[in-house]
Amino acid sequence: MSNNEEITNLKGSPDEELELPELLASSETVRAMHETIDTEWDSLRRSACQTAAGRALWKHVVKDPVAEVLAGASYLRSLHEKMKRDHVNNAREVSGVILAVRTLWFDSKIEAAIGSFGGDKGSQVVLLGAGMDARAYRLSCLKDSSVFEVDFPDLLQMKAALLSEVMGSAKHNGLTMTAKSLIRVAADIREKDWLQKLQKCGFVPEKNTVWVLEGIIYYLPQAEAMQVLQSIASLCDLTHTVLLADFMNKSSTELSLSTFHFYSDWPEQLLPSLGFSHVKLSQIGDPDAHFGLMHDPLNLFNKLRKLPRSVHTHPEDGTPCRRLYLVESSGSPGQGDS
Repeated sequence: MSNNEEITNLKGSPDEELELPELLASSETVRAMHETIDTEWDSLRRSACQTAAGRALWKHVVKDPVAEVLAGASYLRSLHEKMKRDHVNNAREVSGVILAVRTLWFDSKIEAAIGSFGGDKGSQVVLLGAGMDARAYRLSCLKDSSVFEVDFPDLLQMKAALLSEVMGSAKHNGLTMTAKSLIRVAADIREKDWLQKLQKCGFVPEKNTVWVLEGIIYYLPQAEAMQVLQSIASLCDLTHTVLLADFMNKSSTELSLSTFHFYSDWPEQLLPSLGFSHVKLSQIGDPDAHFGLMHDPLNLFNKLRKLPRSVHTHPEDGTPCRRLYLVESSGSPGQGDS
């Protein structure tokens, strides 16, 4: 699939105006909620809407029926305009494609992780920094799992209100939760008490658990990010624990030193040092992180994959080698026994 074919598959011609869903166009309640988001939320909270916009505008590959409403008009329009410019400029990477690949990678790994529990109907899935994630409403593999969404209280409240509007609309009145249960946990994972708050809401440390850190760990300061990873790793001594996360390397965080903080150039070395026994690392464009969207051999990510990861500056143009690592890791009780 070429870049032009990718963008054309979104809404017919990329030059067409973005057609907003009815709820965004006509509901004063929904418009008011997104005005609050646009004017009162900080950049970390707003990044949740940017992610939802990526899922919405790549809906030919990402099946998320509520992403448009969760994203809001301003983020949909902004990304749509970038995608149109990319099409006109014949860009090798169309804006939002990395969000699409990342979403599909996490979707597939969540399903595989739940399958690794051997039919356990009491497994848990914890979404840390859940943002505007709607997996509890769209992934059938969660039908026997309890899902916990952990995030700021105002974000979770806003998301619940938006979903309530969606589910009350004529178009989406058949929308139902696909997870066994959904519990929203108001907690800031930068604080030390987030795991305690999670347990108070019904999380059981002894149950098989998939931990999902999508698009969040690099926003955290070093100490707080390590606290989160160590807390999850400590549970490997209690039960089968799977961690799915994306990591930036140092060069990527330098895109915005005020926004991105934590990085790891070698997550496959970091995570075993914390207690995970099995770690697999992928880069965008690898066989399990491709999804038919990264065919161009000269796009940025395919070019990076051909370079040793120890190379920090691209030899062709002198630009920093900015990488995003997709990492699945796991551990279980007795993993260190001979």
